[in-house]
Amino acid sequence: MKTNDLKKGTRVLLRNGWEATLMDNMKGNRRLANVEGYVTEMGSVYSHDVMAVLPSGERVEHTPAQLACREMNQRFFG
Repeated sequence: MKTNDLKKGTRVLLRNGWEATLMDNMKGNRRLANVEGYVTEMGSVYSHDVMAVLPSGERVEHTPAQLACREMNQRFFG
C-alpha cells in the first residue's frame, strides 16, 4: 500500500515505534496525525516515517519524492 492511499482514520505504525491515527486525506510529504507516544498530541508527521498499517502490519511503500525528502532530512538533521 502506498502512503498516498492511506485515508483519514487509518491506524499506522511510525518509524520510531509509536502508533498514530491519520487525521486527513492529504497526499505528499506530510500528514496530520494524532500520535500516541509519551503523550498524545496532534501534528504533522513526515509520510516517510509511516512504516505500516495497523493492525494488519501491512508494509507501506513510499514514493520517490518521499524518499528524497527523507534523504534530505537525514543530510541536514542527522
